Amino acid sequence: MTKLCVGLLFGGRSGEHEVSIISARAIAKALNSEHNTPKYELLPVYIQKDGIWQAGATAQKVLESGNPLQLEGEGNLWQYPPQVNDVDVWFPILHGPNGEDGTVQGLLSLMQVPFVGSGVLGSALSMDKLAMKRAFAQAQLPQVKYMEVLRSQVWSNPCIFPKLCDQIEQTLDYPCFVKPGNLGSSVGIFKVRTRSELEAALDNAASYDRRLIVEAGVVAREVECAVLGNDYPKASIVGEITYQSDFYDYKTKYTEGLAELLIPAPLPPGIITQIQEMALQAFAAVDAAGLARVDFFYLEATGEVLINEINTLPGFTATSMYPQLWAASGIAFPQLVDQLIEFGLERQSPISTRLRD
Repeated sequence: MTKLCVGLLFGGRSGEHEVSIISARAIAKALNSEHNTPKYELLPVYIQKDGIWQAGATAQKVLESGNPLQLEGEGNLWQYPPQVNDVDVWFPILHGPNGEDGTVQGLLSLMQVPFVGSGVLGSALSMDKLAMKRAFAQAQLPQVKYMEVLRSQVWSNPCIFPKLCDQIEQTLDYPCFVKPGNLGSSVGIFKVRTRSELEAALDNAASYDRRLIVEAGVVAREVECAVLGNDYPKASIVGEITYQSDFYDYKTKYTEGLAELLIPAPLPPGIITQIQEMALQAFAAVDAAGLARVDFFYLEATGEVLINEINTLPGFTATSMYPQLWAASGIAFPQLVDQLIEFGLERQSPISTRLRD
């Protein structure tokens, strides 16, 4: 049996570089498991923080150490390691900008080699919080109240900015959350309760992105559902996140022990079914593929379920919800990685196949 060469693409030019390495280590271990070694040959491909691609021994060194590579050696942003030509299917595990926002997906599409996960549209639409919310609204998925804010409004003359803050207070009230429009993993997110905190958060978030989103705070339980598949996706059992911090920020998300995952979530059966159905609707609304984690708010007092967001390249770390949800649903980590690769191969278009032949 001829093995397929899996290009494990990790690292990247985002603030989640280190998280990507941790995810890649877990996927590499799964690819080297007894279940997958007869089918796949692993080629690690590491993108340095400066954008230079490294393959083979250098990338393997990063995987083994778990530490980013110091920016040494020569390279060119537009020249890729020769080993890249051997890749039969890509498994990108690049979190954040320049990784899950459609940019790398576009590059891999141009290479005419199949890859795991959503394509350009699904990735870009899901990464951009404002575009994502519009897609959810079109699909009639209930959401928290929110406002779009532009950097030009925040960094404006002294007359415009106070009026903007007045409008936010009148529309959303406190507490509310200020977020960059196109950034992943709770980076640049602030929970605000006062006018001074709102002003500071808007100024800070504007340093990350020119488009911002401000969302109303809700008293709710945070629950998540994993989706797996392409045209006929399936939803996992539902999990819940509990934590002691003020909100589910970057530190809480990626530090073991700071958040507790309740799998399965202790929810009424009807609510679980509703969340699973909404997860599949959200997956279709953004044209996602392969995998996604969909996050919700459950307002226990009213019985409402509100969709929060969809993540098309969720973490694969030891504390990540996505693989744990599928493990609890009966798909162990090595089998999950195998299925994701199969779905990536399935998504390859007939046009791409003919061009490569």
